[in-house]
Amino acid sequence: MSTKRISTGIDGLDEILVGGLITHQAYLIKGQPGSGKTTLGFHFLGAGIAQAETSLFISFSESEARLRGNAQEIGISLEQVEFLDLSPTEDYFSQDQSYDIFSPAEVEKAPITQKIIDAVERIKPQRIFLDAITQFRFLTADPFSFRKQVQSFLRFMLERNITLLFTSEGSDRHPDDDLQFMSDGVIELQMTSDRRTIKVNKFRGSDFAKGIHDLILSDRGMEVFPRLVPETLQREFQPETISAGIPEIDELLHGGIERGTTTIITGPSGVGKSSFGMQFMKEAAGRGERSVVYAFEEGTETLLKRCEAINIPVHAMLERDTLGVISVEPLQYTPNQFVHLVRTQVEQNNARIVMLDSTSGYRLSMQGEDLVRQLHSLCQYLKNMGVTIILINETHSIAGGEFSVTEGGLSYLADNLIFMRYLELDGQLRKAIGVLKKRVSDFERTLREFEITKYGIKVGEPLTQLRGILSGVPEWIDKH
Repeated sequence: MSTKRISTGIDGLDEILVGGLITHQAYLIKGQPGSGKTTLGFHFLGAGIAQAETSLFISFSESEARLRGNAQEIGISLEQVEFLDLSPTEDYFSQDQSYDIFSPAEVEKAPITQKIIDAVERIKPQRIFLDAITQFRFLTADPFSFRKQVQSFLRFMLERNITLLFTSEGSDRHPDDDLQFMSDGVIELQMTSDRRTIKVNKFRGSDFAKGIHDLILSDRGMEVFPRLVPETLQREFQPETISAGIPEIDELLHGGIERGTTTIITGPSGVGKSSFGMQFMKEAAGRGERSVVYAFEEGTETLLKRCEAINIPVHAMLERDTLGVISVEPLQYTPNQFVHLVRTQVEQNNARIVMLDSTSGYRLSMQGEDLVRQLHSLCQYLKNMGVTIILINETHSIAGGEFSVTEGGLSYLADNLIFMRYLELDGQLRKAIGVLKKRVSDFERTLREFEITKYGIKVGEPLTQLRGILSGVPEWIDKH
């Protein structure tokens, strides 16, 4: 059996298939109407053109002109693809071509079969896309004959070293289970009212990425976003400590946060979590490193204006390409689509720090999937790639009441857990910062007051003369 791989024409699907389809095999593409089966075929044939391979489209349902036009609309030219158009012409409707003595299957099977044989022998294609093989069902008298017809057809193709993709039009009355057994691979397309997915049910002779993956259909055709498997993606990196650029914060963290770790910055709304996270990116830019912020809850311009107001030169960082700010509308992205955005920045643009602002906004893009599971997978991938992760987590408690670290059980993800807190002190609302957890090194176990000014973040000495800070209503301790 051949082990040579060829591209499907869709990068994400090639990744799921661990490099693409194995040549000289037959693959079933199944799915309900409108799920994208023919679009996948367009990409498959387009990839053949790019590899200078001879390709053939066998159509039982749509005309050649219509199919070429549909492919052109998504930017795929099929000019060099041969067509065998077996779809009914207008003559079939306008002229009486019914049969009184013989069944249509008996009359039409032989000429259709001969047309396919003649086309294959003449063109000698290396790739064939057939839409849809279930039309053979109407050229046979019973299920047994249909199965033999398909088996004979597949053998005819594979003995001529052809890689075949074929679709089915399965239904409750005529399921396509028999086709799944006969094929070397099964790719299933599914769609609901708000999501399209793809999964590989069978891939003979190879491993593949299991599970459900996301896809979209657009004016560029089909894009596939594989489910993230962190352990398959990693690169070597040098462990080092990343400074915040603020001496008092570095004292709190015993030097800073480590590369390839996850830091959760948690606290109530407006306390300064995002600004504090941006401070690490400011320092990274000074070293020439690229950072990326994914803003789920705040517009790009608002974030940039707020950073410039506190002496973080984000516009200069953007111009030097040491910063990327990506505004994310959560409801427009599936989990795997968002992972694709992050992977592009890490693997193509060499981002070294990634900040998600915030986890509650990220939760909205989960579409019912488990938040902690998704974040765990994303953070593990980033850590494997040597990327430092900053997660902004908002707590509901403003000041006073029960002290809450994170919402939704996220704290176990953190290698570093930094909390920020409002204080009511002498009738004023002030802020404190502290560290609750640090896996890689020790840390300072005191809290410090901080404020955000037009000159940047200012952090004071340890608040050793106060108690009850975590309650939000501290009291002075009389040491005399």
